[in-house]
Amino acid sequence: MSAYPSNIIQAFKAHFGEEPKMIVRAPGRINLIGEHTDYNQGFVMPAAIQQSMWFAISLRTDLNFDWHAHDLQQDFMGSASDIRKQDNQWINYLLGVVDQLQKAGHVIPGFNLVFGGDIPTGSGLSSSAALESGLAFALNALLDLEISRPELALLAQRAENEFVGMNCGIMDMYASLMGKEEQIMRLDCRSMERKFYPLDWPDHTLMLVNSGVKHKLIESGYNNRRDQCETAVKMLRQFQPDIKSLRNVSLELLLAHRSDIPPTIFKRCYFILSENARVHKTCEALEKDEINTIGDLLYQSHEGLQNEYEVSCPEMDFLVDLTRSLPYVLGSRMMGGGFGGCTINIVERSRMGDFIKYIKENYSANWKIDPTCIEVKIGNGTEIVEL
Repeated sequence: MSAYPSNIIQAFKAHFGEEPKMIVRAPGRINLIGEHTDYNQGFVMPAAIQQSMWFAISLRTDLNFDWHAHDLQQDFMGSASDIRKQDNQWINYLLGVVDQLQKAGHVIPGFNLVFGGDIPTGSGLSSSAALESGLAFALNALLDLEISRPELALLAQRAENEFVGMNCGIMDMYASLMGKEEQIMRLDCRSMERKFYPLDWPDHTLMLVNSGVKHKLIESGYNNRRDQCETAVKMLRQFQPDIKSLRNVSLELLLAHRSDIPPTIFKRCYFILSENARVHKTCEALEKDEINTIGDLLYQSHEGLQNEYEVSCPEMDFLVDLTRSLPYVLGSRMMGGGFGGCTINIVERSRMGDFIKYIKENYSANWKIDPTCIEVKIGNGTEIVEL
């Protein structure tokens, strides 16, 4: 057994002097392609990964919270009767879930909690969504609330939007809760319809490269991009009144009214429409086993994120550019909200060692940061762990 979840269980015993009632694993996620499209009611292609958050939890007979963040060695004590925003962000992710459950009419008692995990924070692998999804799933199970997984994902999203203040889409929570082993999900973020595609690449694998940077722009930049997309919808609605999101906007309409919207707004729209098209092309390529096409689409996605949506950063561009001369890398792009985090790469299995060596040597020489390379193992969504 790896360090998780045994160290979380031991920490719970040490902290509370008893066994936890339940152990829950909530995974992080990758997104093969379809970036920033979820909050525009578009299409995304996420998958749950092995890196996860682990929760050891027991209900209390009073309303008090006693929470321990094992990796941070930080504690929080509070009450279900007094939910208010805190200075420490990890607390807000959890409190936001409790807040949403209460707003839905559920009576939430106090509970003891120890959590920790191996999802690198700030890496774009959605440790925050795993935190929210895992707690929502655990409380749903412990209290027999009978909330479905899709409803839990929406609840976790509202927790982040309304309580934390990060105006994220649904993808991260949905992937964490609904993922399937060795399968990529295409999620329609308007209808919530999902379709799974087996990721059966005997000669290639997905590799993440964690840049080790996360610029302060992430929250403000992310929310700003969402605001720009909503502004675009309002502007384009005067030409087509039934537009509700960029999902309803055709490329023809956008190009026809290019002169009617600011250049920056046009670029944001053009990226979203193009990225949705790339998701559909990726699905077709998966069905036809055209892996080289998928690689090309990843590079196209990064160029759009860099130049049209402008959420990349020099470190991420450098990592992607490093791969362009490597014949054993089929594609690469930045992944996640932007301004740092990870790149996702399609690499020949037999050359993984060469890839890691090349990336580490060149990136550390240029940026004085030792990047972390992770082979992606696609796993199941949030689940109770039977030990």
